[in-house]
Amino acid sequence: MTMRNILKSWVERYFSDEEALILLLVLVAGFAAIIWFGRMLAPFFTALVLAFLLQGVVNVFTRRGVPHLLAVILVFLVFVGALLTLSFILLPLIWNQLVGLVQESPRMFASGQALLDDLQARYPNLITPDQMQSWISVASREISQLGQRALTLSLASLGNVMSIIIYLVLVPILVLFMLKDREQLVGFILSLLPQKRSLLTRIWREMDHQIANYIRGKSIEIIIVGTVAFFTFTLFGLPYTALLSVLVGFSVLVPFIGAAVATLPVAAVAGFHFGLSEQFAYVIVAYGVIQALDGNVLSPILFSETNNIHPVSIIVAVLFFGGIWGFWGVFFAIPLATLLKALVYAWPRGVSPSPRETQSVIMTENRTLER
Repeated sequence: MTMRNILKSWVERYFSDEEALILLLVLVAGFAAIIWFGRMLAPFFTALVLAFLLQGVVNVFTRRGVPHLLAVILVFLVFVGALLTLSFILLPLIWNQLVGLVQESPRMFASGQALLDDLQARYPNLITPDQMQSWISVASREISQLGQRALTLSLASLGNVMSIIIYLVLVPILVLFMLKDREQLVGFILSLLPQKRSLLTRIWREMDHQIANYIRGKSIEIIIVGTVAFFTFTLFGLPYTALLSVLVGFSVLVPFIGAAVATLPVAAVAGFHFGLSEQFAYVIVAYGVIQALDGNVLSPILFSETNNIHPVSIIVAVLFFGGIWGFWGVFFAIPLATLLKALVYAWPRGVSPSPRETQSVIMTENRTLER
């Protein structure tokens, strides 16, 4: 069989169905719009994520007899209050702690260098002077780059005040209309598609359920883990608690990797503040308990209804989509992987089995039933 015949057979098998071609065009158009117009449409996508998150709360109110418009207004007022609190209280606090941490990094670096000198003196055969000098050079370079990035970010943020204001104005307005006119917007999108769309409808319903549950569950997980970390760090008297708790909360976005990455700043700040003492050990143990409870108790409860995906697939999805879309790619890595899995299993196979194959399947099923 020639290559041309192989390609022709493959196309006939997977793309002979009209719905398969329409679905392919929709997927290509959607991904192309996100890749090429993602920056321009960032407020829209942000509002879409928030609307997904808040729609569940609106549904809870409507199921209890609250009129839809009143439920939308109540949820929207709570959302605006949380947004204002985040913008004028939490973000300035985190920024001030970040600036303080960057300013204190030279002292932390000097403390770490003294610790390495002490280890080298105690164990000269374990750590050579060349190794210690190499570690010091790498750490010094990383700290210098961190300071430059913080300075660049602060200077860039001065020029992005207008874009921040646009986000604060446009995103709430878009969220309000997405919640209030959800049925009209969905109906308009469906009117653009052909009448025969059973495959599209089936995949859309599955992904609407999966993505909505994932966004709400992941948001709840971030809030719970970050809040518990904040009170735990405050209890031990750890500095930069707001900054570290936000970092620990968002670390749950990246399975397996996020917890390991968040451990480094927590251990560094605790080691600099408490030294290698019992208090330092208590902080590390408490942080380990938080991560263990999140991975073994909280996460299974929140995501019990999501499709099981192999850890290798999750890591590949995080690396791939995070490399394309940054933060949002990491956030949506798991639902996007679920989408691809659903597409693979639901994609129509256009070639019908031959009569001999059909008869063979029937005979096999009959033998199975007889057993």
